[in-house]
Amino acid sequence: MVTPAPARQAPAAWRFRPRSLAGRTALVLLLALAVVQAAGLTIHALDRVDLQRFAQAREISQRSISAWRTVLLAPPDRRAQMLAEMELPSSLTATLDDRPLARPDQPPMPLPVARQLRLDLFAASPPRYRPREIITAWEPGGPSFIASLRLPSGEWLNLHIRLPPPRPWHSETFLIAFVAMTLAAGLLILWAVRRLTFPVRALAEAADRLGRDVNAPPMPEQGPAEVARAAHAFNTMAERIRRFVGDRTQMLAAIGHDLRTPITRLRLRAEFMDDDEQRRKMLADLDEMEAMVAATLAFARDDAAAEPTVAVDIAALCRTVLDEAADAHPDLAEDIAYRGPERLTAPARPVALKRAIANLVGNALAYGGAAQLSLSPPEGPGRPIHLKVEDDGPGIPLGELEAVFQPFHRLEVSRNRETGGTGLGLPIARNIFRAHGGDVVLRNRPEGGLAALATLPA
Repeated sequence: MVTPAPARQAPAAWRFRPRSLAGRTALVLLLALAVVQAAGLTIHALDRVDLQRFAQAREISQRSISAWRTVLLAPPDRRAQMLAEMELPSSLTATLDDRPLARPDQPPMPLPVARQLRLDLFAASPPRYRPREIITAWEPGGPSFIASLRLPSGEWLNLHIRLPPPRPWHSETFLIAFVAMTLAAGLLILWAVRRLTFPVRALAEAADRLGRDVNAPPMPEQGPAEVARAAHAFNTMAERIRRFVGDRTQMLAAIGHDLRTPITRLRLRAEFMDDDEQRRKMLADLDEMEAMVAATLAFARDDAAAEPTVAVDIAALCRTVLDEAADAHPDLAEDIAYRGPERLTAPARPVALKRAIANLVGNALAYGGAAQLSLSPPEGPGRPIHLKVEDDGPGIPLGELEAVFQPFHRLEVSRNRETGGTGLGLPIARNIFRAHGGDVVLRNRPEGGLAALATLPA
């Protein structure tokens, strides 16, 4: 015996993905937008950092050269005063000292930084402006550098340079514009996806309407070429289904009409029989044949689809069905009960729904000897109404719980209509509930008996 391999479970992240086509398409586009935006922001930030560093280095270089020329050309007694009066950026400090602050034992300034600060201009200047000695050092504690330039008089101009960290998001206006642009793009994506997937939702809704009502109006054949072609194919399919159902109903109606004529003749001939017992049996058989023909025609016509939908008090309808069942079965009146709200209004086809509920109640009384009907209001928005009919019978074998909904399928093998019915009660009930957008299933009760569980849209 080969043991089947266990089904692979989806990763936890995939369990939270949208289930609709519009949601998945929008998610993919939003993720693509996020990736593109992240790449664009990265490129923008790198360019902005390079531009900031270039501007800072250029300003420091120009102010350093200005400070050097000022102290070099100024009279010795006024050098310190003129240097103090200079307007220097916060990232540059210049002092005139007797000794250099940069020591040869310190790490030298990195070559890319020296090139960025254009310290080579000092060495390439004319001899009269050229420093006698240049010492650079790098302070490991941060992006700070020292350049010491020796004057011809022996004094040292010490330049303390601090390169501030780059600020790629310095502009608040840019961040506001970026957020606004992202939100606008996201909203545009959501609108476009919903707009583009609307034909798919319309096709699904049309298919659902066709499943409930074969005479549902056709889809509009408009929009893009693919959408119009799909709508045309769907309308063609629906028209073929309607034609098939109409032909079947017409055929069954013709058969029923043709059968009524010989049944009527046989009924008249039976009246002239001398044997009262045989006459009674023949008339009973003819009544059974006529009832079976009527039930078959009613099942084929599906009258629920032609009845208009109106607001119906489901609770009052259930109590009416139970009262009529109690009147028809006075010996079981004590075993017929209702549990539920006093009023519960929902859109439905009253005649068809009453017939479906009556079929479930009648089935419970015929095979279970009791009918307890429970009605539960919706548990929340978009949730259905629950209707349950329970009996005290023997139940149904598990393999037959779904098979009894097949037309003319009966668990009672005697083929006697008094004990087994026509086999159309449950199929008619399911067709009516499904035509309303609900369903009905059977379940065996743990304490014994059978429960018919039906749902209706609120």
